[in-house]
Amino acid sequence: MPDLTLESRLDGVVGGKTASALEKAFGMRTVGDLVSHYPRRYARRGELTPISSLPLGEPVTIVAEVVRVNERRMQNRKGTLLEVTISDGQGTLSLTFFNQAWRSKELSPGRRGIFAGKVGEYRGVTQLAHPDYELFDDEDEARQTAQAYATVPIPIYPATSTLASWQLTKIVDLVLDGLGPVPDPLPDELRERHGLVSAREAIEWMHRPQSEEEYERARATLRMHEAFVLQAALLQQRQFVRALSATSREPGALLERFDAALPFERTPDQVSVGDQIAHDLEGDWPMNRLVQGEVGSGKTLVALRAMLQVAQSGGQSALIAPTEVLAGQHVRSIARMLGPRLAPELMPTLLTGQLPAAERRKAALRAASGQARIVIGTHALLSDTTTFADLGLVVVDEQHRFGVEQREALRAKGSAPHALVLTATPIPRTVAMTVFGDLDVSTIRTMPQGRAGIETFVAPLAERPAWFGRVWERIAEEVAKGRQAFVVCAAIDAEALAKNAKADAEQPDAGVLEGESEKTRWGVVQVADLLSRHPAFEGIRVEILHGRMPSDEKDAVMQAFARGDIDVLVATTVVEVGVDVPNASTMAILEADRFGVSQLHQLRGRVGRGGVPGLCLLVTEAPPGSPARQRVEAVAATLDGFELAEVDLDLRGEGDVLGDAQSGARSSLRLLRVVKDADLIAEARVAAEKVLADDPALVRHPGLESAIERRVGLAERAALARN
Repeated sequence: MPDLTLESRLDGVVGGKTASALEKAFGMRTVGDLVSHYPRRYARRGELTPISSLPLGEPVTIVAEVVRVNERRMQNRKGTLLEVTISDGQGTLSLTFFNQAWRSKELSPGRRGIFAGKVGEYRGVTQLAHPDYELFDDEDEARQTAQAYATVPIPIYPATSTLASWQLTKIVDLVLDGLGPVPDPLPDELRERHGLVSAREAIEWMHRPQSEEEYERARATLRMHEAFVLQAALLQQRQFVRALSATSREPGALLERFDAALPFERTPDQVSVGDQIAHDLEGDWPMNRLVQGEVGSGKTLVALRAMLQVAQSGGQSALIAPTEVLAGQHVRSIARMLGPRLAPELMPTLLTGQLPAAERRKAALRAASGQARIVIGTHALLSDTTTFADLGLVVVDEQHRFGVEQREALRAKGSAPHALVLTATPIPRTVAMTVFGDLDVSTIRTMPQGRAGIETFVAPLAERPAWFGRVWERIAEEVAKGRQAFVVCAAIDAEALAKNAKADAEQPDAGVLEGESEKTRWGVVQVADLLSRHPAFEGIRVEILHGRMPSDEKDAVMQAFARGDIDVLVATTVVEVGVDVPNASTMAILEADRFGVSQLHQLRGRVGRGGVPGLCLLVTEAPPGSPARQRVEAVAATLDGFELAEVDLDLRGEGDVLGDAQSGARSSLRLLRVVKDADLIAEARVAAEKVLADDPALVRHPGLESAIERRVGLAERAALARN
């Protein structure tokens, strides 16, 4: 049988049944997927885990020795019960097996092994019922000195209820025994400079180390693999884009007329970022730029000026937004900014899935004919039925809501169009380098003049429950001054959520959902009901807004709120981005601890946008000192989104900050930590730049080329190829 490669399919190696179990549990399909499932820790045969401190109800893996074996007939039912007592030298634990007397032959006193199961208790005795176990091989022990044997680490893998750690060990052993040479993705010079081992050695030592030093060197090598391959993939993606020929888009009369009509001076950052974009649009290859800036810093203005530059030569721009509400807001605000003379020329057109069929056909026709030079929509823009006459610019609003594939799928509708990505969620340098490494990054820090600012306060109901009533009085006071307010909830209907959680609790995997849902007490429905009966809200016009409402209804509510026909809008996070109502002065966010730092910061950016001072009340029952309370207090402490982005990383870790949307290469990080390993990532990027500059097609680096193919998502590759 020929040697296995990392691309070999698992079903041809371990059998169909095992391969299916691996795919179901971990999404593994190839040998490469399996050997990238690294041990989460290593135990030792000589290591004695304290049985006395095992947590009840938790799945555990321990190393212990069989002390006693007792078989007896059960009193109240047929059959026998095998009781095996194991010890770690300090405490004892009972293993129970029903009608499995044959196990006494292998579980004899003196045998040692690994035992795994859920810790239970029966009549005051800690036990594992029907545990999985693997006994250490006596022949191996005899062959090695006791001391040497005791130092060999035992890999403990992330496991499931259907695949125990040592079952994975056996599968990995089988695969490693047949695995041939592995092409090395690292250049020799980089590997030697860091004292790293070969790729094949690193995989072997990670899974079958003979010493602590071996798995530490393997880990260091594989961390560099991750950093280097990721950076090379991002740089290659940038290289692909730059190899394309773009239509040069020169600025002209449209932009001059727009700038001349602006009723205010652009901020210094708007000017400098605008100049960068204008230069990119005139370039030989497609622009690929990320613009990050605080809520209200003027990113839409910057994007609109880019659209005008593209429209000058007859090109079209497509802006994709994450929600129908935001897309509708963009159309109205862009039409307003263009004014009565420019708007009819560029014809900003809304295209979403919720439009009535006749309106959607009309919008699609405007896009296909080139009549609409600015098309704004949601995921409907990605539909096969949506085409453009000359798509010159793709604008992605709120990048964290979209994956790379969606950005590239929209670009594929034009001939190498430029791409501009906007985000109001400031991105720490390390995250930008890792997640958006294929983009040039611009930052707008200066804010427009005339903003009254926002004050943020925590309403800590755990210590001061009476403050809940004061929140509603404070909102009523603002409305009495002729101002408007938002009330933001984490759910539409908290009671329905709780009922669903209770029903789901009977399902095997519903524990997390149940715990999370039970915490939600205030949904839009409950708050609207409370305010309808609140004496301070008599005569106050309250409406609700959430994502499940029909599109035309959502739009009508938002327009009524913008006109001032609604005093208090009770909504979900559908108002998080893009809602611009200068008269809105106050926002109360109920159960604020249910939201992330960046989301809270985004939400409060909806108030204080005009000359009216903003007030944000973060209502929480989270106890002092808890991580949830820390998040809320961090937001109240500063208005600096860039500072909060760093806080968010510290509190949550980069796994949550990166999010699921950044797929392909970004989600493949197993050992690398974006914050902790920032220097390593930066060094890997420099090394990858050097390799690609010297060998753009990676002809002399086949190991790197195949590693990139395995790491980068297929859909992402396909989208790039379509360009």
